[in-house]
Amino acid sequence: MQEARIGSAVIQLVQGDITQQDTEAIVNAANRSLRGGGGVDGAIHRAGGPQILEECKKLGGCETGDAKTTSGGRLKAKYVIHAVGPIYRGGHHGEAELLASAYRRALEEAAAHHVTSIAFPSISTGAYGYPIEEASRIALKTLMDNIPRFPGIKLVRFVLFTRSDLEVYQAQLEKIVTGQQEKNQRGNKSSV
Repeated sequence: MQEARIGSAVIQLVQGDITQQDTEAIVNAANRSLRGGGGVDGAIHRAGGPQILEECKKLGGCETGDAKTTSGGRLKAKYVIHAVGPIYRGGHHGEAELLASAYRRALEEAAAHHVTSIAFPSISTGAYGYPIEEASRIALKTLMDNIPRFPGIKLVRFVLFTRSDLEVYQAQLEKIVTGQQEKNQRGNKSSV
């Protein structure tokens, strides 16, 4: 497991099954209908049971870049935050902004429900075809930039299904942390 500290929060990267996480909330890489689907979405609906779908039906769908919350049904997590990422269409149709918005909105939903720990999948990198290198950079940067706004959130865990996805996220986190340290060192030298 790889970790980085952002203020009073910890970001963790792990390989595993998001439906088995013991965080207070898990994020679903949902589609706009919120009616279940394949990949992470289907796995969460299967593991959480019909209660999640019943609650989703009452939400009236969800726009791309937004997020809505239901209970966790039979999951260990108390809440499921359904975040809708963009379908990748070459990167010139606002996909980066929409993906960042989905992560940001998930954090906002977590904070609104007083969640202290949350687990994310890699949104939009499965059936929606977002290149994982770019998606991981957007995901990590967005969360690291926004976590300080939500001091109640103490743990953000990325749960990657495959070893190769985990390695991409690990490399990206290392780049971001190293870049941040270098920026801080430059700032310290100029203030001397």
